[in-house]
Amino acid sequence: MPLQRRLPKFGFTNPTRKTYEIITLGQLDRFATGSVIDAAALATAGLVRTGRPVKLLANGSLTKSFTIKVDKASETARAAVVAAGGTVEMLDVTVGQEG
Repeated sequence: MPLQRRLPKFGFTNPTRKTYEIITLGQLDRFATGSVIDAAALATAGLVRTGRPVKLLANGSLTKSFTIKVDKASETARAAVVAAGGTVEMLDVTVGQEG
């Protein structure tokens, strides 16, 4: 009997998995102070791919104030943006599926 038939199956692939493009606070320093950062601006800068939702994570430090429009953001990232004088706007969009 072949090896792949002798070994058991394992794991699970969720067909409705939500995949996000991850952006960190440290990556936002390349933008000018006071600018509006959305998915189009991030794609132009080469930080994310187009067509996928964006999630902001609090990895790194933020010294400039921005208006950030993302699909999802961690609580720590939102607090860091507000502490730097910026705002975070959460977009209500349908999240694509991996496939």
